[in-house]
Amino acid sequence: MKTKSIFAFTIAMMLCGAIAAQETNKRFGIELNTGVSVSTSKPGNTTLNPGFGFEGLLSYDIIPQFGLYGGWGYNRFGADESFAGNEMSFEETGYVLGLQFKQPLGQSPWSVYVRGAGLYNHIEIENKDGDIIGDTKHGFGFQAATGVNYALGKNWSIAPGLKFNYLDRDVEIEGTTTNLKHNYLSLRVGIIKKF
Repeated sequence: MKTKSIFAFTIAMMLCGAIAAQETNKRFGIELNTGVSVSTSKPGNTTLNPGFGFEGLLSYDIIPQFGLYGGWGYNRFGADESFAGNEMSFEETGYVLGLQFKQPLGQSPWSVYVRGAGLYNHIEIENKDGDIIGDTKHGFGFQAATGVNYALGKNWSIAPGLKFNYLDRDVEIEGTTTNLKHNYLSLRVGIIKKF
């Protein structure tokens, strides 16, 4: 009986220690990132100029190396000439929800990350006056991303990375339907706060 009591006490103390250790690991995060984007396709046979964008993301670490992330993003590309007219902008906005894996690099402040997510985005085409002349409506796509994370201390970090977005939608302008297969690479830098 005494052996069982000691064993139960030891297990209880180990569990309490594990719970206390988990409480010191911050599981939630807020990330704001921005950067340049380069189209890898010609949506509607249109050559897009380099663009820019930003994202606001929330994350939750299920375990220290694996978690969920989601948020909202915006990317804008200009086009000198397009099927919709000259001096147009193509703005993709919408939502992202996915999984992320982080691997610390030894005891250093560096880690690497890989992300994969679904998108629920749409593309608006605007003229030079800012009037919307076409909207694809929201539809599904995907995002893949990778990069590094550098811990700055006090639960702050900086995360430069590269992401790829894919979205395939149709737009109707003046009775004509055009397919917009919109793929692009983004070089991003994010600031992350864990809490």
